[in-house]
Formats: sequence, C-alpha cells, structure tokens
Amino acid sequence: MRHILAKSLAPTDSIREYMAAQEKKSLLRFLTCGSVDDGKSTLIGRLLSDTKQIFEDQLAALERDSRKHGTTGDDIDFALLVDGLEAEREQGITIDVAYRFFATPKRKFIVADTPGHEQYTRNMATGASTADLAIVLIDARQGVLRQTRRHSIIASLLGIRHIVLAVNKIDLVGFDHGVFDRIVEDYRQFSQELGFQTVMPIPMSARYGDNVTGRSDKTKWYSGPTLIEHLENVSVDEAAAELPFRFPVQYVNRPNLDFRGFAGTIASGTVAQGDEVVVAKSGKSSRVRRIVAHGGDLSQAVAGQAITLVLDDEVEVSRGNMLVSPAARPQVADQFAANIVWFDEHALLPGRSYILRTETDQTSATVTDLKYRVNVNDFAHEAAKSLEMNEVGICNISTRSPIAFDTFGENRTTGAFILIDRITNATVGAGMILHSLRRAENIHWQSLDVGKHGRSDLKNQRPAVFWFTGLSGSGKSTIANLFEKKLFASGRHTYILDGDNVRHGLNRDLGFTDADRVENIRRVAEVARLMADAGLIVIVSFISPFSAERRMARELMADGEFIEVFVDTPFEECARRDPKGLYARALNGEIKNFTGVDSPYEAPEKPEIHLETLGKSAEEMVEALELWLNERDIAEDQYDNGGGI
Repeated sequence: MRHILAKSLAPTDSIREYMAAQEKKSLLRFLTCGSVDDGKSTLIGRLLSDTKQIFEDQLAALERDSRKHGTTGDDIDFALLVDGLEAEREQGITIDVAYRFFATPKRKFIVADTPGHEQYTRNMATGASTADLAIVLIDARQGVLRQTRRHSIIASLLGIRHIVLAVNKIDLVGFDHGVFDRIVEDYRQFSQELGFQTVMPIPMSARYGDNVTGRSDKTKWYSGPTLIEHLENVSVDEAAAELPFRFPVQYVNRPNLDFRGFAGTIASGTVAQGDEVVVAKSGKSSRVRRIVAHGGDLSQAVAGQAITLVLDDEVEVSRGNMLVSPAARPQVADQFAANIVWFDEHALLPGRSYILRTETDQTSATVTDLKYRVNVNDFAHEAAKSLEMNEVGICNISTRSPIAFDTFGENRTTGAFILIDRITNATVGAGMILHSLRRAENIHWQSLDVGKHGRSDLKNQRPAVFWFTGLSGSGKSTIANLFEKKLFASGRHTYILDGDNVRHGLNRDLGFTDADRVENIRRVAEVARLMADAGLIVIVSFISPFSAERRMARELMADGEFIEVFVDTPFEECARRDPKGLYARALNGEIKNFTGVDSPYEAPEKPEIHLETLGKSAEEMVEALELWLNERDIAEDQYDNGGGI
C-alpha cells in the first residue's frame, strides 16, 4: 500500500519537487507531557491521522488493534499509533519516549510522546531536552495536577519557552467554558515564575478531534487557533546559527602525516574558511584552513552540520575540548552552580562522586552543596540533604578537571550535562549550568618546591593509605592499632585516622544518615590524601559502608597508594561481640541508620587485602598485613632498580 500523500505524485520529477519543498520547510520539535491518562498518545495519533501521515494498511491495523487493545469502545484508539510497546498496550500507559515525524503544507514536525507516570520522569526530560515547545495536556475533569507542575518545571529548566496548554477531554465536562477558564487561570498563576514566553490555552478533545486540526462548533465561545494552526505559526527561537561559534571536538582525525582534522557537529554559530578560532581550555588560537564535509570542502558551515575542521597551526585539541569564537569565549571552570533533575531510585548525596558528561567531555564530579530543593507545588525553596527520585534542586558542583561550558540560558547544548553512577553506569540525573562559582576563578593550585617524593625519601619509605573497612565490631580498630605499633617500632612514619576519633573534631557536625556518611568519608579521604602527600603511611579505620565512597577515596590517591583492607567478620559474630552495646540497641529500634541492621554495608569485591577474622587472632591479621607491605616494597625496589619510575 502506498503512502496516502504519495497518491497524487508523479513517479520521478514530482517526488523530487516534493522532497525539495519539504527541505525548505521550517522544523518544529515539540513534546507532549502531563499526568498519566491525560491523552498525550491519543493526541499525537489524532495529529498523525488528520494530517494524512499514516498508511492505509496502518489504519486498517489500527482498527483491528483498537478492538483488541483499545480503550475507546467501538471508536479508533489513536493512542495505539504511538504506544508501540506491548507492555504499554496491555497496561494502557506510555513507558518509553516515542518520536514521530509529520508535516503539513507549512511546516515539518518532530514530536516526542513522553510518559506521564512519575517513575518515568527521566524519559520526559529526555524528550524535553531538544524540544522548542511543549504541549502540556490537562484532563478537564482533573485540572492541574502534581505531575503537570513537575513536567512544566522540567520543561522550563530544559529551556522550553513556548507552551500549549491543551485542556483535553473537554467533551467529558460538556464543553463547559467555566471549567476551561478555571484551569487556565490555575495554570497561569502556577507558571508565571517559570519564564515561558508564550502560553496558548486550547480546549480540545483529542479523541473526537475538537480543535485539534479543525475548529469545533461545540466551543463557539473559543476564538483562538486550533492546535495545528498554532503549531504551524508559532515563532520559536531558531537562532542557533546566531549564537557564538561552538564546536565540541568529538574525534581527532589523523589518517596520515599530511592530514590532521577535528571532527564534530557545530553546536551553535557559524564558521568560514579563514576564521580565527580559539581552543576553549588552553586559549591557543589558530585559523580555519579547510572545512571538510561529506561530498567535499565547504566555504562556510552552520549549527547542526557535521564537519571536520583543519587548522593552520598544530594546536593541541582533543576530545572534550571546544573550538570557539575568540570574541565570545565560553567559561572554563571546575566549580559551578546548576539545576539538577534527579532520576535515580537512590538519592543524590552531596559528597558522593559521580561521572559528569557534557556534549563531548567527561570527568569525575561531586555535588559539594545542595543549596535547596524546589517544591513542585508552590516553588518553595526547601532545605534538603539529598534529592530523591524526580525531585529538582539547585546544587554546587565541583569537577576533577575544568570543563568548558556556557550557561544553559545562553546555550542549551553547551550548558547541559548528565550525571552517571560510577558503579552501575546508569544515568542518574540531568543538569543545567547556571553560572560558574567565584571560588573557581579565585583559587588556583599553588606550585610548591618540596613534593611528595622528597618528603617520602626523607622518611625512607613509600607513602600508602591502608583503608580498613568492615562492620562495627569486626575488629578494624584493634587490628589497625596493632598494625601501627608494629610499623612504628620498625621506624616507619605513620598516622591512624579512626572513625570514632575524627567525629570528636573534624566530623563532629555529621550524623549517620547516608548523606552524612558520604560527607564523613569524603573529608577523611581528603585528609588521608594530604597525609600521603606528606610521605606518611596512613591507616584509615572506618566502616565506610558504600563502595562508591571507597572508590572515590582510591581515585584521590596515586596509583598503588590506596590499599583496601576488608576486615571480614560475619554480622552474627559482630553482634555477639557488640563491644559498645550498639547492635542490641539497633535491633531494638533504639538506633536508626545502623550499618548492617537498617542501613546497608556494601562489601568490597576485590580488596587488596582480605582478612577473614573468624578463628584468628589480631596478631595473625597484622602478620598478614606486614607480609603484604614487605612484598610490595620488595617488588617496587626491584622495579626501580630495573629502570622503572
């Protein structure tokens, strides 16, 4: 069966003319969002059908599927055009983001149908990240709901400035003008602080097509445009080419000695042969010698084009850097403030290390301060120590190395990032950069003449951090104390950081929530790093229950300097010993957030040293530690004598 639109076209020339006409049309990217069952998929299905974008055989299949899976009785269920997953059809909900293309004589459209359920909010954020306009659907019977507010806030955070307020299912309230006006007023009051440039309210029935592509005679009190009329005529910002030039480098192309090009897609602005460009991070400048594209060289390229730039000079540019306009350079900093939308079931915890990924760059990052959480009902700024799934907050972020960026308000491409869990590799949050922090500009690393090697040579030892981890009562402190005595007696320079002791001073302001535990370990890891830099052998004795924080501590140290020691004592034995009486109180509910009882302990998978304590004395454990340390030193001495570092 041929496409409905193709019926009137002649085989060759007319098709070429049609395709050429399509290329000249402007493109509008939009998404549908709102609470579950507000009719998002039905609306998109109606748009596809009424604009003749479906095949005749698809229409016949839709009629069959409507009888099998539909929720509209004998009528066609247009939602089934978009809800492609079988799980969605069985449950009657949208799970994934579904993208559809359609066109009218005036414009081309790409629409993202996003889920309404709270647990799929991150999918909605995915759809919103590239959209110019959002259709916020509201069930006329329900009015403005919590998820309506959440989606509107996320749309605002992600830079969408044009909203269609689609008051759907108006037929189910008898096309009541008063109901429509109340919903519009409620939404306007709620959204007035979100910075939308336009909010177009339209009463409609996606099921029956009222005010979707054709005007309804049942809403004569409404004089505004139909949905398709508004989508065809709304003026959205199409000024990416007018923004400063930004070219994130994705790949350095060096097939031979005579060619060195930088490949990527222009994020914004334009570039021409002979233009001066600057390497964002280093500030080195050069000029564009060639613009290589598929099919040959170009004299000029604009935002959205995939190209390879060849420069006049051999400047150092690698993936993660940007070539930019010298007249309007981006910010380069390692600390900035950002909006965060949190996706993961495990809360965002300040102090925990995540992977931050921008358009092309990637580095370790830590939320240093959660300034506040945004209440999606009334925009109140609420104090919080963590962000739960689907919550929105304002945070300060510190990255391991500086990144080049614009603020999100200036450039949606170079001002956005995602956060990735270091253990699961799952995307856990999306961020929009607000501004760099002054501390990032005012604080620079001070170069010192005396370094770690000089300090450790003076002590005639190699620095190390022995990180003891295990349950409370496992014997960590006892073994660590005895281990230090043995090292001290042999002339080693050492220091113990004990979990209880540091809570009397450095960490006395911290409790035992997950967020406080993360900050507890972050501070201790930084102190241990400084002590190792002083050439000491540092012995850290902490429960340190989370693998993410132990990994963070490892990454702060030089290669081979962090030695994870798992003091492996079963829970039952620790509870039997109960040297402080804590297990009994925790099991009786008198102590909350106790590791191993109502707070998890994530045991190391591959520790450098695994001490199984049952049936063994502390002296035997220390002998194993001394043996490991001596073997390491012998191996490193042999390596050094063989010409290594």
